[in-house]
Amino acid sequence: MLRTNQSFLKYFEELYQKQEGREEVVLKSFSRDENLLMQDQSLLKVMLIKEGIAKCYLTEENGKEYIMEFLGDGEILGEVELIKDISCLCSVKAVSEVTVYETSVSYFKSLVKNDLALNHLLLDSFAERIINTSSRASYQQLYTIEHTVMQLLNMQTQQGIQISKEDMAAYLGITVRSLNRILKDLK
Repeated sequence: MLRTNQSFLKYFEELYQKQEGREEVVLKSFSRDENLLMQDQSLLKVMLIKEGIAKCYLTEENGKEYIMEFLGDGEILGEVELIKDISCLCSVKAVSEVTVYETSVSYFKSLVKNDLALNHLLLDSFAERIINTSSRASYQQLYTIEHTVMQLLNMQTQQGIQISKEDMAAYLGITVRSLNRILKDLK
């Protein structure tokens, strides 16, 4: 439900601390509802979430959003687009106040070429995403939407955030009207 990656976070914290006067890695803050990346736009920076929660979502041709994941501390943004040299596949928007480590595309490319530790972190991250995607698909087949709604509500409480009904419905792949019926039944 909420993806985090403490190993990647530690790597970027060390990268940030080791800078000697250079500003290859900078801290940047985003307010709630501010866009970090926009679907179909060119990748300008690679980012890693230091603190906060963001949603990664696709906007379909009919204008409907589908939330792929909620991303937390240590989740990297833009690496797939950098590696494949493509525009942003998804939009990423802050759900809470978000602070990121941000680096230029060219600097990140040089790290990919020269830093074996980074490459291991990337491979691990990609493998984790494949596992999470397949687990989520099977989970949706095995459990009711009501069960997933309860998990979303619990995540809100644990993280101290408010997820809109629109975002919950977009994560579940249902309409807000269907979500309202489920919430009513759960009361």
